[in-house]
Amino acid sequence: MDLLEKKEYYINLFDFYESLFTEKQRRCFWEYYFQDLSLGEIAEAYGVSRTAIYDRLRKIASQLDRFEEKLKLFHKYSERKKIYGELAEKHPETKELINKLKELE
Repeated sequence: MDLLEKKEYYINLFDFYESLFTEKQRRCFWEYYFQDLSLGEIAEAYGVSRTAIYDRLRKIASQLDRFEEKLKLFHKYSERKKIYGELAEKHPETKELINKLKELE
C-alpha cells in the first residue's frame, strides 16, 4: 500500500471510529490528515516535540487498525457499496431502492 492509499485508508477508518478517540486525538488526526499540517506545525501548536506528534499519530493508526480488525465497519460498508453497485448495474429498476438504503447508512 503506497502512502496515498494508506492515508485514504486511515481517513476512511477515522470516519467510522472517530467518536472512540479523545478530543485531543481527533484534533491531531484532523490537522495532519485533513488539514495537511506538518508534524512540526502541529507540534508547535501543542507545545510538544515532532516525535510526540508522530508517536500520537502512530498510536491512533494502530488503534484504528485494531478497531477495524474487531468491528470491520469499513469492510462491511465497502462490501455493501460493491453489492449496491452490482445490483444497480444488473437491475436498473432497483436503483431507487438502493439509494434509499444508502441514505440509511
